[in-house]
Amino acid sequence: MRYFIEFSYNGKKYHGWQIQPEAISVQEKLNEALSTIFRQKIEVVGAGRTDTGVHASQMFAHFDIEDVMINDIVFKLNSILPDDIAIYQVFLVDDSKHARFDAVSRTYQYKIWLGRNPFLLDFSWQIHSLKPNVSKMNKAAKILLEYEDFQCFSKVKTNVHTFNCTIFEAFWVQNGNELTFTISANRFLRNMVRAIVGTLMDVGLEKISIDDFRKIIESKNRSNAGLSVPAKGLFLTTINY
Repeated sequence: MRYFIEFSYNGKKYHGWQIQPEAISVQEKLNEALSTIFRQKIEVVGAGRTDTGVHASQMFAHFDIEDVMINDIVFKLNSILPDDIAIYQVFLVDDSKHARFDAVSRTYQYKIWLGRNPFLLDFSWQIHSLKPNVSKMNKAAKILLEYEDFQCFSKVKTNVHTFNCTIFEAFWVQNGNELTFTISANRFLRNMVRAIVGTLMDVGLEKISIDDFRKIIESKNRSNAGLSVPAKGLFLTTINY
């Protein structure tokens, strides 16, 4: 029987979602909690992979288990897991349903705070003295929807068959000192959102022009794009099936 889990996590203490040697991951913590509850080895499959320090306000994973009772599973998981991982629901799905491959879109948000706020240090990139041109950043962001190949925003050493992604939306919203970038796509490359944000900030700070931004995409060269912004401002917010 296959079950989906809906949950969220604060990524500050984790080396990303995926299990890796000699590093703590969210996937490892979920596997341990489920294996403890069911007294057998359980391995979850996530809807995607977040990098070290990245957060998720909505994440899904699935796991398979024989026909057993899972009463109070949400309560039990939340009792075992660290406080920075929260389980919202566990529900039965068709055996063919896949948390990763059946997801049709994913949405990320990146948070920037224009100024100083000690209460948002772990959840935003704080820029103390610069005032980016948000209008120019939005004009550049629209250009993303015209392209499919985003190799220029991908980590150089990554094992993927294609750098093509379909971006559905990409835009900035400013609310007082808070600047939020929202982007939705069918898939994302490693480090893609943080590289896009860094390059759009270069546009907003007038280090490069909007036309330069287009040329960077067409170059397919990571060294031409901007710096990767800090992970702590990035949130996986929505996964649609």
